[in-house]
Amino acid sequence: MYEQFYGLSARPFQLTPDPQFYFESITHKKAMSYLGYGMNQGEGFIVVTGEVGAGKSTLVAHLMERIDREALTVAQIVTSALDGEEVVHVVAQAFGLSVEGHDKASALGAIERFLQDEARAGRRCLLVVDECQNLELDALEELRMLSNFQLGSHPLLQSLLLGQPEFRRTLAHHPGLDQLRQRIIASHHLEALGEDEIEAYVTHRLGQVGWDGRPVLGEGLASALHLASEGIPRRINQIMNRLLLLGAIEEEEVLTPAMLDAVVEEMAGDEAQGAKAPEPNTAARPAEIAVSEEGGAAGEVAALLAERDARTSELESAIRELQAAGSALPGDGASMDAAAADPALAETIRKLEARLEEQEQSLRHVLTMLIEWLEDDIAREAA
Repeated sequence: MYEQFYGLSARPFQLTPDPQFYFESITHKKAMSYLGYGMNQGEGFIVVTGEVGAGKSTLVAHLMERIDREALTVAQIVTSALDGEEVVHVVAQAFGLSVEGHDKASALGAIERFLQDEARAGRRCLLVVDECQNLELDALEELRMLSNFQLGSHPLLQSLLLGQPEFRRTLAHHPGLDQLRQRIIASHHLEALGEDEIEAYVTHRLGQVGWDGRPVLGEGLASALHLASEGIPRRINQIMNRLLLLGAIEEEEVLTPAMLDAVVEEMAGDEAQGAKAPEPNTAARPAEIAVSEEGGAAGEVAALLAERDARTSELESAIRELQAAGSALPGDGASMDAAAADPALAETIRKLEARLEEQEQSLRHVLTMLIEWLEDDIAREAA
């Protein structure tokens, strides 16, 4: 939705890794340098760690665009809680190998023969293992054993290990990983973006989809965004997605820190609501309309907008009637308004206005969620 309103060619803050949007921050530039050095060695392990959403997968996607596929064969796996035998079979599958017998020895034999064939053809092999913090210790030991495969004195396999901070701590301190540590030839931990990098990151991604300065990034927005996201790229993307959507819904041309605060508060509410156990619902309310998988989401959006307008009109009418009734009350003078003459009336008006604001926020929130659902559904169908 918002890309049409602001004249963008695509959504610039999608959460899936896309090398098109790779941003070379200070920490990512260092990581690429370590990767380049390590891959030139052609052996051992390269380790990249970082917080969830720090940009590890995007970094690797950028790296994959730069390598020579004719000279380097790459297999990528994302691990769950695998043990030693399981990880060997997963590696074989990642290289496209069919293993007869489905036992560990057969899988190791197939991997070794494949690596030797690639070496004879003049190609090196790289194994990229993501989410390494999920691996059991014997699985990490099996990865180390795979690095022992050689053709003469030529190492046959190099591995790039990606993981969260706990994997970094495990590598550094676990006594059972001494031999693996000795094979690490390059290592880098991705830090969060600095406050002075936030605006450049946002404008870089916007620039990839044809941003021409609309919407305007308001004064203080970058600092507020850094505070809210702690400099983690994925969190920045989440917030900016919602902020642009809010801007489009409200038809705003300037994205302000106040709008960002509203988005962050709304997202915090979503997380808090998601953490609660579901409660039985006996009566459907307009703000709780469920969108069926068969379709009709567009009609629900229209219904929500109509319901919002009707409630707004109803509450504003009630406020006007109360104010009109209050103006007929006897007063001490012409300058005293109805609310001052009747504190009960003033309190009633205040409650109605608060209810109006609450309804507006609730319906806007549901509208935002419906639009995100529609856009995600379209993206899934396109894929």
